[in-house]
Amino acid sequence: MAVDKVVVGFDFGTTNSMASVVVGDEAITFLDNGQPIPSVVSFEGGKVEVGRKAHDKLTSAGLGVQGSTVRSPKSLLGREEVFVEGVRRDPVKMVELVLDHVRQFVLGTRVGRDLKMDLVVATIPINMNGERRALLRQAFRQAGMSVVQFVHEPLAALYGFLRSADGAHDPIRRYNGKLLLVFDWGGGTLDLTLCRVLDGLLVQVANFGTEDVGGDVFDEALQHEVEKRSRAAQGLGSDVEILPEARKRLLHECEKAKIRLSERNTWDVYVDPYYQSDTKSELQVNLSRDDMQDIVGYLVRKGVKLIETLLENHGYSTASVELCLATGGMVNMPLVRNRLDELFGPGRVHVSPRSASAIAEGAAWVAHDQARLHLAKNVELMLARNSYMPLIEAGTEMPSEREHRQVHYSLYCVDPSDGSGKFALVSPHRAGPRVLPDDKRRALANMVLKVDAKALPFRERIELDIVVNEDLVLTAKAWSTNQQGRAEAEIHDLEFALATPGTRGGWSKSAVLTRDAQGATTNAPGDLVMRSNLANREDIKLVPGEVVKRIEPYYFDPARHPPQVQVEEYLYYQPCSFCKRPSNDPLCQCATSVESRTRLGARSSA
Repeated sequence: MAVDKVVVGFDFGTTNSMASVVVGDEAITFLDNGQPIPSVVSFEGGKVEVGRKAHDKLTSAGLGVQGSTVRSPKSLLGREEVFVEGVRRDPVKMVELVLDHVRQFVLGTRVGRDLKMDLVVATIPINMNGERRALLRQAFRQAGMSVVQFVHEPLAALYGFLRSADGAHDPIRRYNGKLLLVFDWGGGTLDLTLCRVLDGLLVQVANFGTEDVGGDVFDEALQHEVEKRSRAAQGLGSDVEILPEARKRLLHECEKAKIRLSERNTWDVYVDPYYQSDTKSELQVNLSRDDMQDIVGYLVRKGVKLIETLLENHGYSTASVELCLATGGMVNMPLVRNRLDELFGPGRVHVSPRSASAIAEGAAWVAHDQARLHLAKNVELMLARNSYMPLIEAGTEMPSEREHRQVHYSLYCVDPSDGSGKFALVSPHRAGPRVLPDDKRRALANMVLKVDAKALPFRERIELDIVVNEDLVLTAKAWSTNQQGRAEAEIHDLEFALATPGTRGGWSKSAVLTRDAQGATTNAPGDLVMRSNLANREDIKLVPGEVVKRIEPYYFDPARHPPQVQVEEYLYYQPCSFCKRPSNDPLCQCATSVESRTRLGARSSA
């Protein structure tokens, strides 16, 4: 491929950003003096600074606006405007500043000077919604780069791990058919992805992402505890104020301590001057690894617990996982590594020696191989009587930039009597197109639209459009032809598959898929399950029994042998002919109620 056509992998992270490119058989990451570029923008004194210089102005570990400085403008995407020291700022423009800073840095390096760097494969967190993805793409375009394809950060890390190993096809064969977990714990987010390797294809089985336990939360906890211990040791009350800019230096020292205590047993956190005091101005606290565990141990336990929850919700145990690939800056903490070893055993945990750059390098390999994303699981419509109609099948290639996939369906409303057409979009827990009717399903979205309540079954027609756009977001739009009722839903948490070189599409035929999702959880306690009243064909057996009785009284003539489920539905809404109580009233002991007949049947069989 010509140099000006090289697609670069770009990891625009919550706290740090970097770019990588594959040259020959090696991924090269562009680092600033061995460090990633902070995702920070400063507007101090009307002067715009980005990256390391802006990061040095931070005073706290939190994300967002801090005085004249903005840490992680990505977290602000979706807001129309943000005030920075009273000045309106556009979050998209702030993101553009960071992206352009990284781009200019790459172009100024020896390896990058020959790149055009106008095409990128960009990574995104698992839980990033559609609006924020679209705004991120816009920011890339404003910075002179086109996003050829988005890819989830953990999936990119796994792809890079398998492709960059010595003898690239050996690990792919070794893990074929196995369940792999990517544990990506960075400065802003914790992302988890369960995948299977199936004949060279990486198939996402389940995803989870959260911003509640990112590395920045650790820094903030350390900062507060260090200051607390310092005041206690020197007998300083809360009335002793802190010098301007001192908290900024303490934050940097706490970040340094978190890194150093991954390599050694103790570290001194020292800031002088810190307090506005003539006699005791310095802050000095000696921290040990045990101190670190006491301070942030609850955050580590909370993050690692999410692994067990994800596995349990999808019917797996830790013993099912053949490999836990740990990436992100947080996995260098001994406490995190020890907890992973306890869960999976040291032999199954691999901590990437280049964990900070693993995502960017994975994106670079995806770009180099021109690997395209495919849908890993069917997107289905639940129909009346709990049957399922595939809307988009697993294996469908996802659109790249300026493309989309669109399908249209015409449906019938089986029971319009309540004036509502009810949709339930679901996805099987099982990957691949070959899904069984009784497989577990995950609810993706529910939609309700207005229909003609006076219409007979199947007379009110429903139209449904399904579109997957370049940002990997599915939009469902439905409308009724008579009442012109409308409903819309967006789904951004789909699962995908990536093909490594040499894959021949055998994943859709693999028998391994038939073993997934056994024992998986379908609904959590308290979830509301909506009964669909739609169908893709006219069949009176799909109509609820009480509705059929109203429109066709002779349907329940025993000589016609109506389906038992419809008979029970009809009888359920009929009062007892003797005591006149509702059919489900426990005080009804008559043989005419459904429950009474059930009890009588149980007695006779006994």
